Amino acid sequence: MRAWIGSAAVVSPLLILGDMNRALIVIDVQESFRVSPLWEQTANPKIAEPVNRLVRLARANGDLVVWVLHAEPGSGGLFDPALGHVRLLAELDQPAPGEPVIHKTSHNAFTTTNLQQRLTEAGVRELVVCGIRTEQCVETTTRVGSDLGYQVVFVTEATTTNPIGTLGTDAIIERTEAVLRDRFARIATVAELEAEAAAEVSAA
Repeated sequence: MRAWIGSAAVVSPLLILGDMNRALIVIDVQESFRVSPLWEQTANPKIAEPVNRLVRLARANGDLVVWVLHAEPGSGGLFDPALGHVRLLAELDQPAPGEPVIHKTSHNAFTTTNLQQRLTEAGVRELVVCGIRTEQCVETTTRVGSDLGYQVVFVTEATTTNPIGTLGTDAIIERTEAVLRDRFARIATVAELEAEAAAEVSAA
């Protein structure tokens, strides 16, 4: 059974970063997606750029950065580690010493990993989440994280997804933001987080 870290709460849109220890969770920004034919339809093929900005911001703030990769061992598919695609996109700022890289086999980053243990040991109370796909692994991790008591910041522009059936990427992203906002997460942009961090430094 997971240790409970506190009751979940609606996150104020005015929440300023710095109220608690944070972790940036980079979810599934891996080559498995880029080698898929679906990548041609992805909403943000340059996802590495906003993710790198978040990574640099987290490091500058002294926040924990956790890298998550999705793996399906023995599947023979693009997420089978044996095929060599379960690795971070080459243009990402690669993990620094001490930054954990964990592998998951579920949609969310908690159920099949020791992520919560790592966060608890580091004293983390707030999560900033980004990655692939917007409405799948990133949203699911956000929901589970919120239920576990973390305050979550969902950075939409540092996510990407592809069309599903008749739904285009814009509709999927709009829906994801609508169902997460003020229920499970605060929706923020990279620029907003950078500005808040700069304000913290100025006020110190």
